[in-house]
Amino acid sequence: MNNNEVDILLVEDNPNDVELTLHALKSKKISNHIHVVRDGAEALEFLFCKGEYKNQNCANRPKLILLDLKLPKINGLEVLEQIRADEKTRNIPVVVLTSSDEERDVVASYNLGVNSYIRKPVNFDKFTDVVGELGYYWLLLNIQPTA
Repeated sequence: MNNNEVDILLVEDNPNDVELTLHALKSKKISNHIHVVRDGAEALEFLFCKGEYKNQNCANRPKLILLDLKLPKINGLEVLEQIRADEKTRNIPVVVLTSSDEERDVVASYNLGVNSYIRKPVNFDKFTDVVGELGYYWLLLNIQPTA
């Protein structure tokens, strides 16, 4: 990966959901730089500049993390916990975007400091609308502290 700034980190292991999310953002004219990782371990390597990401500029943190919960290697709740435990990543907005409808996942996510928890709509048009609104709000309307 090059040192370009990443606006959105998409942490998703399902290739269909990755494609749908990217399509939804593009269709809503959100053309920000998006980086996709396929498991929790890669997400943490990316965020903390380790492993294959050791040479990237760690000052260029994403402006938004879209995080699935059911991930291989390290699950989304563990990823969220590590994001919130580190002062360098603590203030990055994290939106859980998952198919889980388990109340315990909702509660655990909020207890760990998630900014928003959204169940992925099954309907394609609703999914496109939800993801587009997410991108619009978190990247254009929301005001974040400067690093």
